[in-house]
Amino acid sequence: MQTNLRDPELDEELAGILSAISIVSRRLARKLLTLQHQDAIKEEGRDVGEQDE
Repeated sequence: MQTNLRDPELDEELAGILSAISIVSRRLARKLLTLQHQDAIKEEGRDVGEQDE
């Protein structure tokens, strides 16, 4: 004798929240990759500058 304990409205809200978290996580990951790429470019620039001295 199992009763339906699921609330469809709550499930829909939770699904929306999880989707939003996913979107934000994806954006943060892209920003981190961009920053990492920029740091790598700066490091390469410093290495080149140091070689010229």
